[in-house]
Amino acid sequence: MQRSEGLVQRRNVIKENALSPEAGDDQDVVSDERDDGDSKETRLTLMEEVLLLGLKDKEGYTSFWNDCISSGLRGCILIELSLRGRIELEKAGLRRRSLLNRKIIVKNEALTGDVLLDEALKHMKDTSPPETIQTWIEYLSGETWNPLKLRFQLRNVRERLAKNLVEKGVCSTEKQNFLLFDMTTHPLQDNSMKTRLVKKVQESVLSKWINDPHRMDRRLLSLIFLAHASDVLENAFAPLNDDDYEVAMKRVRELVDADPDVEAAKPGTNELMWGVFAAFLK
Repeated sequence: MQRSEGLVQRRNVIKENALSPEAGDDQDVVSDERDDGDSKETRLTLMEEVLLLGLKDKEGYTSFWNDCISSGLRGCILIELSLRGRIELEKAGLRRRSLLNRKIIVKNEALTGDVLLDEALKHMKDTSPPETIQTWIEYLSGETWNPLKLRFQLRNVRERLAKNLVEKGVCSTEKQNFLLFDMTTHPLQDNSMKTRLVKKVQESVLSKWINDPHRMDRRLLSLIFLAHASDVLENAFAPLNDDDYEVAMKRVRELVDADPDVEAAKPGTNELMWGVFAAFLK
């Protein structure tokens, strides 16, 4: 998966918006903080947060030109399973293998209550020998050259996540006609949820900036990395004034310029989380 260099500049997002016609209950989350007072009924998974940042408020769909969000959402699924204690990376061993050369191990087969997470977990549980992070992202997104592995693909992920947002009262469901085809869209219904999400992301790199990723909430750190990998992080920064925008961009670059293998070797880290980061930063 090749990432474009740096973050997409704000003017591109503004131009696209102006010119384009386009297009369970989290009971066992392991996280350092809870989301800004959200109730259990409206707490979002990492995948839902990334998709919500990517959805256009009024149009209710992601950019037709975004070819990164598909794999980004699969990375979210891996991290979400790790934060819930379901999967981990195998031990590094004496040779200290890199994160991307180590296999994902299922440590807890208990269902999470989230259909997408449980579907991915079942694929991993049924696969022997285990596979690497990079391989699983390719399998789950269908970007594999091995036809025997296409059964692992998670289909209609964006639509399924959007329906979750509808069920949680964040979005609604509509039909739009695009001349040659009709498309189901999910315009924003509850603006407060996305407003809190955008504010949380902005504050994490501005007023609440912690110049140490290991002191940041893991879920929030993952949101920043995966939103960047999915090319939707810019949407949270577009409303900022020029000075804050430059500061936010600079601090995100500091995070994504970190060496995942070095960071994962520090005490008390989530190695799989850094391994997913490495898969998108390589």
